Amino acid sequence: MSEHNPDQDDWFERKPSLLVPRVWIGSLADLNDGRLHGRWIDADQPAEDIRNEITEVLATSPTPGAEEWGIFDHDGFEGLRLDEYEDLELVSTLAHGIRVHGPAYAYWAQIVECDGPMLEHFLDAYLGMFDSRVAYVEQLLDDTDVRTQLEAIPENLRRYVFVDTLGLSHDLEISGDVHFADHDGKVWVFDGRI
Repeated sequence: MSEHNPDQDDWFERKPSLLVPRVWIGSLADLNDGRLHGRWIDADQPAEDIRNEITEVLATSPTPGAEEWGIFDHDGFEGLRLDEYEDLELVSTLAHGIRVHGPAYAYWAQIVECDGPMLEHFLDAYLGMFDSRVAYVEQLLDDTDVRTQLEAIPENLRRYVFVDTLGLSHDLEISGDVHFADHDGKVWVFDGRI
């Protein structure tokens, strides 16, 4: 049975996070001079605001003429890796998605390889959190009325007819119809046809 139902307002995992997605921006000129100069910046803001904060970091550099910067560290991105020269629009999008939708968004980003247009389809693709892959298939069977059809089989034959829910979950994943992501003993399920 699904722990989160898309028909409810609170179907996302909304645990308050102690960590806001953030990046540590550093001056490359200072790094080349053997020192670290930079600061943590909240990544859940428009890319232009991040750029403005980067300008402030570079303006306070002890190295005259510091112009180049890099992302030296990041935090709160739920396992997503950011490159030193990651596009700030993508950083902002990822941070905002994680802040709004929780860690499931980070898994979606991994599935779609951080493809900007595909990131926009998170709401369409996220099917919920389930206790297991089999629990998802059981919910799918209930939603498609298969159980009612199985009950229509004569009673003396019913014990020979069953749905291999474990096999079906495996086939759904192998075919790409769904993506499963394990998380804290549960499973997030994403529609793979999106």
